[in-house]
Amino acid sequence: MFNNLSDRLNDTFDRLRGKGKLTEADITSAMRDIRMALLEADVNFKVVKDFVAKTRERCLNAEVMDSLTPAQNVVKIVLDELVELLGSTESKLVLSSRIPNVIMLVGLQGSGKTTAAVKLAYLLKKQGRSPLLAACDVYRPAAADQLETLGGEIGVPVFRGDGAHPVQIAQDAIREAVDRMRDVVIVDTAGRLQIDEQMMQEAVDIKRAVKPDQVLMVVDAMTGQDIVNVVSTFAERTDFDGVIISKLDGDARGGGALSVRAVTGKPIKFVSMGEKPDSLEVFSPDRMAKRILGMGDVVGIIEKAQEMADAESIEAAERMLRDGFTMNDMLDQMRQLKKMGGAKKLLGMLPGGQRMLSQMGGDFDESVFDKNEAMILSMTKAERLRPSSINGQRRARIARGSGTTPADVNQLLKQWGEMNKMMGRMKSMAQQAQAGKRGKKGKKGKRGRVGMPGMPGMGNLGQMMGGMGGNPFGAMGGSGNADMDMLRAMEQQMKRR
Repeated sequence: MFNNLSDRLNDTFDRLRGKGKLTEADITSAMRDIRMALLEADVNFKVVKDFVAKTRERCLNAEVMDSLTPAQNVVKIVLDELVELLGSTESKLVLSSRIPNVIMLVGLQGSGKTTAAVKLAYLLKKQGRSPLLAACDVYRPAAADQLETLGGEIGVPVFRGDGAHPVQIAQDAIREAVDRMRDVVIVDTAGRLQIDEQMMQEAVDIKRAVKPDQVLMVVDAMTGQDIVNVVSTFAERTDFDGVIISKLDGDARGGGALSVRAVTGKPIKFVSMGEKPDSLEVFSPDRMAKRILGMGDVVGIIEKAQEMADAESIEAAERMLRDGFTMNDMLDQMRQLKKMGGAKKLLGMLPGGQRMLSQMGGDFDESVFDKNEAMILSMTKAERLRPSSINGQRRARIARGSGTTPADVNQLLKQWGEMNKMMGRMKSMAQQAQAGKRGKKGKKGKRGRVGMPGMPGMGNLGQMMGGMGGNPFGAMGGSGNADMDMLRAMEQQMKRR
């Protein structure tokens, strides 16, 4: 979504880094570039004006101008101001102690309210809640059918009532939740293609009738400057508590989303990064600002890894350290990588990842994983356990069985070899850590768990993607030491959490 903005800002920072000492003219030129980048991204012009003024004032401080690394200080200031623009701190969904809690969604038609309601229900269900969806959009054709279909996919019931009176449906949904022991009711209201009095009054009537604990406005990230008028009107009439930004994975400029918090003063609570039910994420201003500036979101990767972690993955990590890396392990890692959102999404969350994607044309073909999976499934059990036993004849047979070429099989075996070497380095590191503990304590230390359970192949993901026209992680430094440093840093973050 913010690729163009990210590229423009990073180009500006690169020009500043090329100067040993910054002058006022350099800062003025940089602020002009940042202003143009934000305006081209469709950020509201008043928001841009305030943002650039505050940033320029801080950058002209003597401590910045006279420091040894002025360009880095400018980047830090822009980051701080961007975090402030997005909301400073994470704003979590606050639910009361009453049963049921009521969450009401409002917004224009086409903003993604219905899918947002389902995604929110899925998220709450994962947290141990028992949600009920209320279909209060009685105007859009098949809106209730869509909600019921999507609710059925995630195992959440949908209340439709008489299908004619939105306020009555909302009230009856509350009683239904009490009868069925459901502790959260999510009310999906009707929208229009543009703001009109009937829609606004209906939203006000529903709010007055059910007294929701939270009113959330769903905003389409692809909406341009008009987003300011829309959110301002909804804030005035419904006094919503927070915002859900949908379609943040799209390719529009996305500047409207950056304007919401500054215009309304209301926090962004969630962002939707895809179509699947699990694509709704709690919004973090700090992490979003870092992603916009190309600094990545390693914490987000760790959180996804923690969700995937289980006893089996921990045992598998220890076995790989002990016995080595097999083709079965590689197949499991590729499948888990898909579950975590795919290589493109994870690459975009790494420092410098968005710029790498831009250099690769904004996309890369992830079908290589399907091809690799076909080749691995064409191997015998013995070959998967001992890939080094695969000779020329076996490679030709595997290629025929998977609809690939011997060159493709060679490339897969090369990737396996590199990842197996990495496991060897990790095993050596674990042994060194264990020896160090023995030396300090004079006795056998506790076995260190160096592997990243539930985080398959992240230390050297580029090797798995080697068949995609070069290693897109090359800019991160492809050495084993760099991989180990990255793993250590990420493991420490997981421990601190």
